[in-house]
Amino acid sequence: MLKIFFSAYIIFFLCSCGNDNNFIPKPVGYLRLDLPAHSYKSFDTTYPYRFDYSRHARVVEDTERNKEIYWINIEYPEYKAKIYLSYKTVDDNLGRYIEDAHTFINKHIPKASTISESTIIKPGKRVFGTIYNIEGIGAASPLQFYLTDSTKKFIRGALYFNAKPNNDSLAPVIDYIKKDVERFIESFEWKKAGNQ
Repeated sequence: MLKIFFSAYIIFFLCSCGNDNNFIPKPVGYLRLDLPAHSYKSFDTTYPYRFDYSRHARVVEDTERNKEIYWINIEYPEYKAKIYLSYKTVDDNLGRYIEDAHTFINKHIPKASTISESTIIKPGKRVFGTIYNIEGIGAASPLQFYLTDSTKKFIRGALYFNAKPNNDSLAPVIDYIKKDVERFIESFEWKKAGNQ
């Protein structure tokens, strides 16, 4: 009886160790994000500009060492994302600020597969500028823009994530924040000197 049991065990063991050539590895999976519906509130303080921003974000003063007056950040803590906004007063140096914005964009060329730009022209609000969409898996900033009144005021914005750049997996969040930036630009207004 013991020999039969032992023989059955050996046969079962040998049959279960077959060579399965049909193994297919599972693809890499990414976390599924349930993004909230877009809703906005107004940033209207003593700063020389006003705009709408997402209710799911917060506006905080920039704390960088080299910060200047009226520099702020729009933070998305849940997504580890931040839009850095740096404001400058124009004094016959608008060309230099625009060239600086181009320089920051050009730093992304080695990692970008595509950089597309759209011109912003809103003469009724005296808001002019350019928005840059930077595509590529390793691009550190997928979106940058600048706005100016063309004579006295200039603001530059750049979206960054506090994570290793992998824009394929970040694509849903990038698209979500791009819609918020579109609303930011659409609602953006310069304040008159007396309203600051």
